[in-house]
Amino acid sequence: MSNYLIEVPDIGEGIAEVEVVEWSVALGDTIEEDDVLCVVMTDKATVEIPSPVDGILTWQACQAGDMIAVGADFVKLQVEGDGNYVEGKQVESKLATASESVNDDVLAKETAEEQSAKNPTPVTAKKAARAAFEKPDLSPSASIITQASAVTNTTAPRAEGQKPLASPAVRQRALNAGINLNYVRGAGPAERITHDDLDSYIAGHSSAMAPMAVAGIAANQSIEEVKVIGLRRKIAAIMQDTMQRIPHFTYVEEIDVTELEKLRAKLNKERSDDQPKLTVLPFFIKALVIALRDYPQMSARFDDEDNIVYKYGAAHVGIATQTDSGLVVPVIRHAETLDIWQSANEVKRLSTDARNGKAKREELSGSTITITSLGPMGGIVTTPVINSPEVAIIGVNKMAKRPVWQDGGFVPRDIMNISSSFDHRIIDGWEATLFIQRIKSLLESPATLFM
Repeated sequence: MSNYLIEVPDIGEGIAEVEVVEWSVALGDTIEEDDVLCVVMTDKATVEIPSPVDGILTWQACQAGDMIAVGADFVKLQVEGDGNYVEGKQVESKLATASESVNDDVLAKETAEEQSAKNPTPVTAKKAARAAFEKPDLSPSASIITQASAVTNTTAPRAEGQKPLASPAVRQRALNAGINLNYVRGAGPAERITHDDLDSYIAGHSSAMAPMAVAGIAANQSIEEVKVIGLRRKIAAIMQDTMQRIPHFTYVEEIDVTELEKLRAKLNKERSDDQPKLTVLPFFIKALVIALRDYPQMSARFDDEDNIVYKYGAAHVGIATQTDSGLVVPVIRHAETLDIWQSANEVKRLSTDARNGKAKREELSGSTITITSLGPMGGIVTTPVINSPEVAIIGVNKMAKRPVWQDGGFVPRDIMNISSSFDHRIIDGWEATLFIQRIKSLLESPATLFM
C-alpha cells in the first residue's frame, strides 16, 4: 500500500481559492475513481471534485465551510501500487497537529469535527461573541458544573476558543447530563475526553448533580452551532455589502387588483392544455416592462467604483426565488418581448430549475431589475433589499379582501400592496413615486396592459 496526495484542482476562470461546501466522503471511506470527494463553490459556480484514483481516505485538509487555495494539498488516499506521496514528508494543513501521531486506523475513524478540534484556531473579533456562549453558565442550574473545582477529574476551564476533544457519543452524553466539557479533564491522546473520564467526573459530582433528578420539565441548555457556509455565506456577504454600500429608500403603494383578478380567473378558465396557470406575477412583469419605457433609468446597473450607470433598453427581470439552499435570482431575459403566457412559462421554468439546482450559471446573473414576492405569505409591507448592482427592486405583498369606500358605501375589493426599494444615489423619491404610480395604473386597469 502507498499514499496518494490530491491537490485542489485548477477549475479555471482565474479562481485562486474555493470554499468547500460539502464533503461527500468521510475518513476511512473506500473510494473509487471518479467518485465525488466534495463540492466546492467559487464566486461563479458550484463544482464537484472527483477522485482520480481508487483508495481509502486517510486525510482531509479542511472542513466544510473552509476556504482553500487552488493547488494546496487537499486529500490523501491509501492506494494499491505506486502512489505519489512519500511517507515522511510532512503534509501541512489546517488539521495538522501534534495529535496526528496516532496511527492511521484511529485517524480513519475520527469525525471531521474531531479533526478540526485538534488545532483550534485563535479567537478572532468575529469569534469572540460566539465564544461567550461557551463560557460556563453561572445560573443556579449550572452550579453543579462550577462548584468543587478540586474534585476528581475537574480541571480549570479551557482557554476561549479551545474546544475539548470528545467523540459525538461523549458529547451527547455530557449534554444530556448538563455537563460542560470545558471542565472535564481528558486522559486520552491529546487530552481527549472518554466515557471513563465522564464517569469519573460524574462520580466526583454525584451529590451536586442530584438536583437534576427533580421531577418536572428539564431546562433545555442545548446550543446548536451552525456554520454559515456555501450559498448562505455568499448571500450573507452580498446582503451585508449591499446594505453598507447602497442608501435604500422604500416606497409602499396600495393597488386595487379586483379587475385584474377577474381577468386572471377568466384567462385561466379559458387557457389551453399547453398553457400554464397564470399567477399575478406575469401581469406584474408586463406592467413593469411597459412602465420601463417611460422610466428607463429603473432598468439599470450602477458601477459605484467607476461612477457609471448603465441603463439598459432591455428588461432583464430577476425573479427572487427561495430554494432549500437559500435565495437565488433567476433571470427572465428580454421580458419586453414576451406576452403574458410566455412570461408565465419562463417564471415556472426558471423557478423550478432554481429550486432543483438545475439552473444554468448564465440564468442566475445579469438582471437589470428584480421582482420579489412571498406570495400568500407576503405580509402587508416589506422592505426589500436591492439586488446589487441594480438600482431598483419591486416587492409584491399579499392580496386581501378589504372594505373600500366607493359610490357612497363600502364594497369588498381585492387590495395588494407593493413595497419597492430604490438606490437613492441614482433614483430620486419623485421618480420612484411616478414609476410605481405608472405600474399601479396599469394593474388597476388591466386592459391597458394589452393596448
